[in-house]
Amino acid sequence: MDSHRPAGPAGAGVREDIALSWQRATMSGLDPSAEFDTAAHDVDLRSSLLVGAMPVLEELEENLRGSNYCTLLVDRDCRVVRRWFDDPRLECGFDALNVTLGACLLEENIGTNALGTVMVTRQGISISGHEHFAKSLQGFSCYGHPIRHPLTKRIEGVLDITAIVDQASPLLPPLISRAVHDIEQRLLDGSRTSEKSLLLAFQGAAGLRRRAILAIGEDIVLSNHAANDLLSPGDIALLRALAEESPREEQTVELTLEAGVAVSIEISRVGGACRGALLRVDRVSGDRARAVLHRSQTKLKEVGAPRMVTGVPGTGRSTRARELAAEHPPLKVMRPAAALLEGGAEWACEFEEAMRRPKGTVCVDGIDLLSSELLDLVVDWVDRDPRPDLILTAGPIAGLTGRAAALAGMAMIREELVPLATRRKDIPGLAAAMLSEVAPNRALHLAPSLIQALAAQSWPGNLWELKAVISYLAQQRSVGALTVRDLPEQYRSTSLDHPLTALDQAERDVIVTALKAADGNKVRAAEELGISRTTLYARMRTLRITTY
Repeated sequence: MDSHRPAGPAGAGVREDIALSWQRATMSGLDPSAEFDTAAHDVDLRSSLLVGAMPVLEELEENLRGSNYCTLLVDRDCRVVRRWFDDPRLECGFDALNVTLGACLLEENIGTNALGTVMVTRQGISISGHEHFAKSLQGFSCYGHPIRHPLTKRIEGVLDITAIVDQASPLLPPLISRAVHDIEQRLLDGSRTSEKSLLLAFQGAAGLRRRAILAIGEDIVLSNHAANDLLSPGDIALLRALAEESPREEQTVELTLEAGVAVSIEISRVGGACRGALLRVDRVSGDRARAVLHRSQTKLKEVGAPRMVTGVPGTGRSTRARELAAEHPPLKVMRPAAALLEGGAEWACEFEEAMRRPKGTVCVDGIDLLSSELLDLVVDWVDRDPRPDLILTAGPIAGLTGRAAALAGMAMIREELVPLATRRKDIPGLAAAMLSEVAPNRALHLAPSLIQALAAQSWPGNLWELKAVISYLAQQRSVGALTVRDLPEQYRSTSLDHPLTALDQAERDVIVTALKAADGNKVRAAEELGISRTTLYARMRTLRITTY
């Protein structure tokens, strides 16, 4: 056991919820003495949470003047969207701890705290002094309370009040609970107003049934039959991104849909609807359609519209991207991990240098892991000419949001790789090819019984896991047939134990997608799926979901 890792708060008087939180923090590998890893993200000042909370918080903060307290508001991702300090020294202290706007305060980042722990327990909690996991927080006493949307019951955020330990008051929890109640009421009123405005705009525009109409809000998309027939999920993701990014009240754009249809799109802001927009989509014909298609084809032919490879981790996205890049060498691969290790500025310089080459291929391997600023840079280069071919990889396209979804929508050629468990007939050939790669010039082959055992596995790690097993096998003998006995114990089953039905496989895919979209946060994934966390864990066990 690591010497720096505590076993948890000791003593008979320790509350169970605090002890469990310390255990979760310990299992996350956190060091109580280390600096916080709270990489800041952009704050959406137009979000319904901030719009609803601002009047309540301003009144609360006015009443707290002279108290030396501070308040923090986080969104559903536990990212700080508002801070208020009565004492500037507290503000400097929080800045030094990296608890800044956009910082993520989940338990897995900073341990037990009155914001991240609420996201797990889903109820208000007071955490004082040494109950905090991080030593740097043990001088504070905090109370956090979840903010639930009255209609969806989903946690939209958490409101926290913080004081120096010896200045805490038992009146803080009821004070914050009352403020949360007022915020929830404003969320309800705002949701009704926003959705009503969006619905009225949609109904007013949908009179002509032959015209494709969409109304897009913060958490809702309304579409008529014409739009459903015309637009794919990828088209809708692109249109949502266009609506969010459009700075004008009225805008018209022309583009080619995934199906190759040329369209003109009128984008109008919907007053009274939070981030609401009305989109009217019309097919164009004749010379105008030919002009739109020609522009798209010109970009494909001369500039090379981005190509995209998607799939869950381990399905071979990077390998497939390299295969595609072989058409236009040389290849330069840009990985998001480098941006984290070297810094975004250095990554940006290297990317721009690669994109200034007139030939070759640049692969951005994992656009869903890039920051918003770096995604903007990639988007900016898409329409430049000359430039090298551009290949993008990402997780399943249904899980992409924001700028990543917009960038994916610019890829005219997409290829989605399916999990290995759905490609059982390909496993013999893949395994043989991997064996030749890891054990060249050796007289090894796979026995039929071993191939049967490999085909019987669920392979949650996909190609990565298969490659690891083949590498293990190659170390067991230098010549002859590799048999089931050469496999690790857990892989020796030669028949599928309760194989998944088509319905189970579909449910498994939905759960995995939700987990990926929630960055592995099971509480948030369960909320999005509309099930309890206990049910989610049970279905994960039943459906053998171990990686996502």
